[in-house]
Amino acid sequence: MLANIRAHSLLVAKIAELLAKELQKTSRQPPDLQLCVSGALLHDIAKTPCLSSGENHAKAGAELCRSLGFPEIAAIVAGHVVLPDFSPERYAAGIFFPVEIVYYSDKRVLHDEIVSLPERLDYILDKYSGGDTRKQEGIQENFSRCEQLENQLFSFLDFIPDSLAEQIEKRAVSL
Repeated sequence: MLANIRAHSLLVAKIAELLAKELQKTSRQPPDLQLCVSGALLHDIAKTPCLSSGENHAKAGAELCRSLGFPEIAAIVAGHVVLPDFSPERYAAGIFFPVEIVYYSDKRVLHDEIVSLPERLDYILDKYSGGDTRKQEGIQENFSRCEQLENQLFSFLDFIPDSLAEQIEKRAVSL
């Protein structure tokens, strides 16, 4: 794994850990902390080889994790780019699965810096849409869902999305 991808994954894991820990305080069914952290650390496990092959890194990473006997991690890796089961009703009930925590955490990190969803969206549109209108619409729809997830998620937390970087520094995050 390239050093920049490792740094990105470590920050994603810090965010996932913080969110999972904080949800343990308020949710009737908090996400599994260990799965959130492990999935975040491994979400880009196949990104380095896929940069040159052009292969889908989420799919390749999921296949690798599954082949090594980690199906729960594989599901998180597979769903970190586009959420497989968007469920506003479940979110409204305060139930968030590890895949959603990692998906959201990944969307808040550009390289090794915590950014807003609009900043990350701009980067992804520029880097991955290639000016293709259909790709742009798909990316924008994905981020629209992420914004809805963010709103629901933070309704169960005692801080706002804009203070995420500050909260990582302030609260007990072990990574």
